Amino acid sequence: MPYVPHSNRDREAMLAAIGLQSIAELFEDVPEQARFPNLDLPSALSEMEVRKELGILSSLNLTTTDYPSFLGAGASHHFVPAVVDALISRGEFYTAYTPYQPEISQGTLQAIFEYQTMICALTGMEISNASHYDGATATAEAVITAINAKRMKRRKIILSPFVHPEYRAVVRTYTQGMELTIVGDNDAGSDTEPESLDEMIDEETACVMLQYPDFLGRFEDLSYMAEAAHAAGALMVVVADPIALGMLKPPGEFGADIVVGEGQGLGAGLNFGGPYLGFFAAKKKYARKIAGRIVGQTVDTEGERGFVLTLSTREQHIRRERATSNICSNQGLVALAAAIYMAALGKCGMRQTAELCYHRAHYAARKIDELKGFTVLWDMPFFKEFTVRCPRPIQEINNYLLEKYGIIGGYDLGGAYTSLKDHMLLCVTEMNPRKEIDTLVEALREATS
Repeated sequence: MPYVPHSNRDREAMLAAIGLQSIAELFEDVPEQARFPNLDLPSALSEMEVRKELGILSSLNLTTTDYPSFLGAGASHHFVPAVVDALISRGEFYTAYTPYQPEISQGTLQAIFEYQTMICALTGMEISNASHYDGATATAEAVITAINAKRMKRRKIILSPFVHPEYRAVVRTYTQGMELTIVGDNDAGSDTEPESLDEMIDEETACVMLQYPDFLGRFEDLSYMAEAAHAAGALMVVVADPIALGMLKPPGEFGADIVVGEGQGLGAGLNFGGPYLGFFAAKKKYARKIAGRIVGQTVDTEGERGFVLTLSTREQHIRRERATSNICSNQGLVALAAAIYMAALGKCGMRQTAELCYHRAHYAARKIDELKGFTVLWDMPFFKEFTVRCPRPIQEINNYLLEKYGIIGGYDLGGAYTSLKDHMLLCVTEMNPRKEIDTLVEALREATS
C-alpha cells in the first residue's frame, strides 16, 4: 500500500471532525503503562538511513542465491522461472482474499480453476481445492476429511512414521480433543516399514496415511496399501511431492482417495520459510467433505463461460457451526504462482525437472558412498533425497561445510528418529549442477579426514 503522510494541519482537521483535542485521546482506553512512548525505540532515522540499515541487515542472510544448498526435509531449492514473479506481481493479484464476488473476480477465479485442473492432472485425482496454508495443514485437513467421510464413526488413524515429523505433529495438534486414536508413528525411533502398517488396519480405521516419496526420499508402488485400506472400508491418504509426480506414477493410479502435499517447489521459492502452499486433491465423491475453496466452471446469463465459488454450503461464511472449513483466505497468490509454474513448464518440463533431480541425486549418492566412513542407505529406490550414515556428528560436518566451503549441508535425522543418529538427509535438485556436487563430496572427505 502506498505511503501517504499527513501534515499537522491534516491531523488537526481529522481530530476536529471526530471531536477530539489530541491524538493521545484516541488511546485513553489503552492502559497507560502500555502506551507509546514507553516502548524503547531507537532515535528516528530518515528514509535513506533506514534503507541503508535494512540493506546491511539483509546482507547477513544466508540464501541459496549465494550458497549451494543440499538441505531439503520439506522445503527444497527449485528453479523459479522469471515469468512467475512477473505475472504474480501484477496489481490485480496482490491479495490472497477469497473472491466471493464472481462478477468482479473472473480473472482470479479462472486462475484458481486452472490451478485446480493442473493439480488434478499431476496427482491423478478428480477434484482439487485452492488451497491450504502449507503441506502440514493440508495433511491435517486430510485426516479431518477422512473422519467426516466416515460420518465420525471411525476414530482410528494409521500414520506412517515416515510422514514428515512436523506434519505428524500438526495432525496431532489439529485433532486434539477429537478423541482419535493415532497409531503407527508413536515411536520416533521406529524403523517400521509401510508393509507392517497394513496389519494395523481394522474396522475402526478411518484412513491410512503415507508419504510418497517418504520423508527419507524413498518411494514404492503403494497399491497394496490402498487395497488393504479399501478392503477394510478405510481411506488411503498420500502426502506427495509434486515435483516427484512429474516422473513417478500419480497416487490416483494406485488407489489413493486423498492426495495432499507442499507446493513450495511449484514456483514459490524458499522465501525464508513462507508463504507456502498446501495442495489438496481427492476423489469427487468427497467434494462436500473437503475444506478450502473450490472454484467451478459455469455459464452466465448470456451463455458465456464463467467461474464461481462452488459448494459453498461447506464453508463457515454460510453455516458457521456445521462447516467443514474455517479457512477464511486461500493461498491465492501462491496458488497462482504454482499455476503459472506448471503452465510454463508443461508436462515435458515437469518431467525434465523431476529427472534432473533424480539423476543428480543418484550421482551424488554414488560419489558419497565411495567416501571412507560414509554409507548411503540403498534399501529402497529414492527420488531427490537420500540418507547417509556419517562418521562424525552431523552438526560438526555441517559447520565445516558452511565455514570452509560456503555449503548449506543436509538435515540431521537424529533429531526426528532416535535410530538414525549420525545420519544426514541430503537433497539434490535441478539447482545443483555436477560441479557443486563434486565440491560437496570433496568437502565431506575433508570434514572427516
